[in-house]
Amino acid sequence: MCALNAFVVADPHKCIGCKVCEVSCFVVHSDVPVKTVGQVTTPIIPRLYLVHTAEVTMPVQCRHCEDAPCANACPVGAITQKDGIIDVDQQTCIGCKTCVLACPFGAMEMVPYYKNGEQVKQLRLTEETGEGPVLQDVFVASKCDRCIGVEGGPACVANCPREALQVVRPDELRRTRNLEAALAVLESVKNVVG
Repeated sequence: MCALNAFVVADPHKCIGCKVCEVSCFVVHSDVPVKTVGQVTTPIIPRLYLVHTAEVTMPVQCRHCEDAPCANACPVGAITQKDGIIDVDQQTCIGCKTCVLACPFGAMEMVPYYKNGEQVKQLRLTEETGEGPVLQDVFVASKCDRCIGVEGGPACVANCPREALQVVRPDELRRTRNLEAALAVLESVKNVVG
């Protein structure tokens, strides 16, 4: 049996909406090293998205589905699975938004594409403005990649001041639940016999 993909989940009762998860995510995924606020030269674009309502605040993140609708919908194969992580190759993405429509969790977003701290422009697509034609920005799909390759696991989990985020490993959860069920049956048998 193959292992099920792990994912990050938030406890809305603990989340205070401080956005440390978003900033941590941005820092580890920035292609330009960031040590202080003064070094940030691009907009802060995280791969998770904090949702605020009157009743709840929590980040929405990718569930790394085993039969990922986003990957199945991508017409150019920019979304693949690597080591249990559904990953977007932003250099391959054409910005068609099909993955955004396919994601049942709302975890996929379209974001401006930056390379070496500079926003990438399209090769030919322009828009007429009062000052003439202007090359349009490139937008690509973006979502949680569980900080693949980052030591210490997902940055959002490691840096949340309220410990509202955790990595869920379905295989471990299943074993724990099976053990708890077996122990409950054993306890009920002991009470009947007992």
